[in-house]
Amino acid sequence: MSLRHAVLGLLERRPSTGYELTQTFDRSLRTSWQARHSQIYPELAKLEAAGLVEVVGHGARRSKTYAITPTGRAELRRWLVEAQPDRSQRNESGLRLFLTPLLEQADRRATYQRDLAHVEHELSALKELRSGMAPATDPEVFAPQVELGIRINGVLRDWLLEQIDRAGEPEGSHQ
Repeated sequence: MSLRHAVLGLLERRPSTGYELTQTFDRSLRTSWQARHSQIYPELAKLEAAGLVEVVGHGARRSKTYAITPTGRAELRRWLVEAQPDRSQRNESGLRLFLTPLLEQADRRATYQRDLAHVEHELSALKELRSGMAPATDPEVFAPQVELGIRINGVLRDWLLEQIDRAGEPEGSHQ
């Protein structure tokens, strides 16, 4: 996923400042894509220079509100409909889980417990986020993404619990 297209998609949803975009990344896209202020503001400048977004308002402390242009909307559509997704991923957590069985039993169990604590925290945060979303009559655009994050984290939680149980068994008993 490209930051460019993520920003265009958020601006298609509604005009926003860089600060508001950062909040949306933290709140709604947290399970798919992370972006910081230091990444978003330069990307907005590039998008504006390319004619894909435009400044539609100015606010306090020299803030700018950006909106997607028709050219930006066409690029977003092209990317969503015509471009093949890059399905390759770099996921450090996934790599660690793949390699964790190489550890001694106690270290393996501790690693799984650390990851479980993180997953449970993320699951709780996503459920809280879901509970604060707009009522069904005016659904939040990113509600399906939050729900996907809840489901993925639920599956990961269950898998980690199984691994913790297995790590507590005598070596070789879980063939």
